[in-house]
Amino acid sequence: MSLEWFDRVSGELQDHLESICDKYDKQGHMSIDKGAKHPRIEFFVETEDNDREYFCTLFFDPYNEEFYLSSYDLDFDLSSKTILDDIEDIVDIVHESFHGYINDEELVLEEEYAEDEFFLDEEYDEDELIAEVEVEWETPEVTAFMDEDEDLEVTYKFGILTETGDGILQRVNRLRTSEDEIIKDEYNFIFSKDEASTIIAMIASHMDSLQSLEGEY
Repeated sequence: MSLEWFDRVSGELQDHLESICDKYDKQGHMSIDKGAKHPRIEFFVETEDNDREYFCTLFFDPYNEEFYLSSYDLDFDLSSKTILDDIEDIVDIVHESFHGYINDEELVLEEEYAEDEFFLDEEYDEDELIAEVEVEWETPEVTAFMDEDEDLEVTYKFGILTETGDGILQRVNRLRTSEDEIIKDEYNFIFSKDEASTIIAMIASHMDSLQSLEGEY
């Protein structure tokens, strides 16, 4: 087991990325975690709120002395690795991931601007807009968290938008008040098949940093 290749790449990678892309030089950052069983290099952009938005995570297998990307295939319920043989491959994949993230952010801003224009010009009923979207639910509601003392329940269910084929993850919070009334909050997260494996990999690589809801209620 050796970290020599990991140390060499992590030491040179920042310079390689800054020289290949001015935009990355201004916005891209990287952090190194050598304490994990498989050390990793994470790439992120700092937001205006001083938070981090990660766009790529490289893992290193110290036994085989190789870098790899981890992904998950929803269709086959299997995880997979993409081996990166040399630093040129690593630079290319990080550079590509960075611009993919930037392009997505620019697209989101354009869509938000278009939505704002629509809201200014047209009166709308949000319930009617949601009702117009046809969803084929693939799972029933699954309870993810329940606190009987606080009368709180959090459920999820997964579906497919019939028009676009995108996935939708619906979260519902139900809270029973002291007057025995149920307050229901519903949140929907829509994503494409291309995004799913990246979302799963990012969550899986940061599970240790998450906190349980039990600490909040």
